Amino acid sequence: MTEEKWGQLRNRLLKTVGQNNFTTWIEPLEFDTVDGGVAVFKVPTNFMGNYVSQNFADLILHELTMSGEPVQRLAFRVAANSPARPAEPAVAAGSYGGAQDDLAVMTAPAAAAVRDTLEALQAAPLDPRFTFDSFVVGKPNELAHAAARRVGEGGPVTFNPLVLYGGVGLGKTHLMHAIAWELKEKNPHLNVLYLSAEQFMYRFVQALRERKMMDFKHLFRSVDVLMVDDVQFIAGKDSTQEEFFHTFNALVDQNKQIIISADRAPGEIKDLEDRVKSRLQCGLVVDLHPTDYELRLGILQTKVQQQRETYPDLRIADGVLEFLAHRISTNVRVLEGALTRLFAFASLVGREIDMDLTQDCLADVLRASERKITVEEIQRKVSEYYNIRMSDIIGPKRLRSYARPRQVAMYLCKQLTSRSLPEIGRRFGGRDHTTVMHGVKRIEELKLTDGQIAEDVEMLRRSLEA
Repeated sequence: MTEEKWGQLRNRLLKTVGQNNFTTWIEPLEFDTVDGGVAVFKVPTNFMGNYVSQNFADLILHELTMSGEPVQRLAFRVAANSPARPAEPAVAAGSYGGAQDDLAVMTAPAAAAVRDTLEALQAAPLDPRFTFDSFVVGKPNELAHAAARRVGEGGPVTFNPLVLYGGVGLGKTHLMHAIAWELKEKNPHLNVLYLSAEQFMYRFVQALRERKMMDFKHLFRSVDVLMVDDVQFIAGKDSTQEEFFHTFNALVDQNKQIIISADRAPGEIKDLEDRVKSRLQCGLVVDLHPTDYELRLGILQTKVQQQRETYPDLRIADGVLEFLAHRISTNVRVLEGALTRLFAFASLVGREIDMDLTQDCLADVLRASERKITVEEIQRKVSEYYNIRMSDIIGPKRLRSYARPRQVAMYLCKQLTSRSLPEIGRRFGGRDHTTVMHGVKRIEELKLTDGQIAEDVEMLRRSLEA
């Protein structure tokens, strides 16, 4: 086939595939030879050969046949003069050898297309408030903060992936955004992609539906830093988990950084495949503990300074911040929202923020924070967690599979309710208070020596306090 004939064939392809596809995928092809019924084309990268083979080979083969060429199949060979890498073996039409090329070795149009798509993928914009400077560090989150800062420096990967987990409102998303901001500032050339696990799944399903899996694979393998929030969302979704697993492996093999967040430890995410759990656990897994009083007070003090930029003349009486830090203990977002409401309300009515105004303005928030956890609620949560009947928690059976959850429930009743030991015993099938005392003591001992029990108790406590 002559160059003139290939030029005519390209013009027909342009009309069929459109200008964008033509510029990105067809124009860079260089016709080489027809040998033994195989039309060989030179391509700038192996990825481009794979992509064209997957998406345009049938169309090109049809045009060649209509032009009278004796061609049965196509092959693509990386050009020997490619500045990125030496010649590679031919890639037969229809085969797929993976997408490992960096953006640097792609053609300029293809690289631009990938970067544009990565920008579009950033569907959850980064919050400018969520930086390391605005993150209040305390004992419950100091390890997570230190690990996030290290990753944000953008140096050599020391732990991969970084997994941040914890309950609602403890700072996971704040740290994820802070890492992204830091990386973008210090290394603007990096392709940093932050998205939720739900968005990852949506893009995957969309690619399947539109038969654009090669696009999907290359996009997610072309990032330098992949950040996936709320990874527990993909649990139970087998195909999405498989693609996530392969994406994970491809990026780790290229020494690219992965940062993941979840609402619980990877090993505790129900319906998450073992191989995905194993991969997530091979890096640094860091727990963001529930805030303590000192940390909540520090957060409030920081937020007050920010509020003063909007309300410079408002005064806040002594003791108000301490009161809020004591009373609103489960969720930092609720705490911050309460303070925002206080400043807005005080500004509207022209009053100082004192205890009377605080209790009037936040009556509903304070009532909600006083929610009493009941013995029955604890029994129900524990029975669900251990997958046994509530009647087995209360009943007389002494099998270990029932006795240990029963002791955990007794321990949580002692810790989270104001019920006395005799009252708790009566709620557990009329047991004596000494039985409850023994159960509580046993769990206290096991928490120090048995990591699984300690994790169980912590997970249950968080669930009950949420």
